[in-house]
Amino acid sequence: MSKRYSIEELLNISIAREICDYENVVIGAGIPVTACVLAKGLHAKNANLITESGMIGFDPLIPLIGIADVEACRGFSYSTDMFSIFTTHTYRGFVDSCFLGVGQVDKYGNVNSTVIGDYYNFKRRLPGSGGASDFISYAKRTVLTLNRGEFVEKLDYLTSPGYLDGGNSRDDSGHFLKGSGPCALISRRGIFKFDLGSKEMYLAHNHPGISIEEIRKDIPWKLKISSDLTETEPPSDEELEFMRKFNPSVSIGLRATRRYINRKKYPTLTKKGVAFLEELRKLFFS
Repeated sequence: MSKRYSIEELLNISIAREICDYENVVIGAGIPVTACVLAKGLHAKNANLITESGMIGFDPLIPLIGIADVEACRGFSYSTDMFSIFTTHTYRGFVDSCFLGVGQVDKYGNVNSTVIGDYYNFKRRLPGSGGASDFISYAKRTVLTLNRGEFVEKLDYLTSPGYLDGGNSRDDSGHFLKGSGPCALISRRGIFKFDLGSKEMYLAHNHPGISIEEIRKDIPWKLKISSDLTETEPPSDEELEFMRKFNPSVSIGLRATRRYINRKKYPTLTKKGVAFLEELRKLFFS
């Protein structure tokens, strides 16, 4: 019987499965680091990990806290500068895949990671573009990740271009690498792909225990469903063990991790809560 797993673990492992061997992969901080290291450790041992800041071919021992984290120096093949990563590598088509988190996303994979609400009278500021717009424009394929974001009919702000208005509009614009664009979106509820003709997003896999009706509630347009819809393959024990050693906070959750480390600061934590955290400690820190 397989180990129990959390939705955060399934999210990271599903992202890792999108990485192919021998690919040049640009990663940022956060979820993509854990997913890429997992892929490189198990099924894509020759994948070449690249940071926006210029580290190439590295093999981190622990998760990065930023694109310039010194941990990206571990095992690196060579380094360059940020200007060269964009001009020499990305714009010339040498990046095979990249991973972008989204704040808002529409049916054609256009992404907002800048602001929620009006730009000058916003409800919430998001991290912004960074290199996201460049990478989705010139990487051969892009995997979008939706963890805490939302599906919308119309973006509050266009940060990174997906398939624009659908169909051939992206390629016809002449602004992007031909044939590039989002290939998948992975959320906490399922895995979505993009139709080869219309470029509209459709549901390819629903996560175990998640119904199509639950997924549809999050999506403001009439979602198309694959005729070959299947459940997402659950994590293997090997995948879970590798990830829990590399980044246990994904499995436990950052809030629970902090509460365990600082449990003396939480006198109101119930006995049940303390017992739960102690169980997690034995699983991941013993």
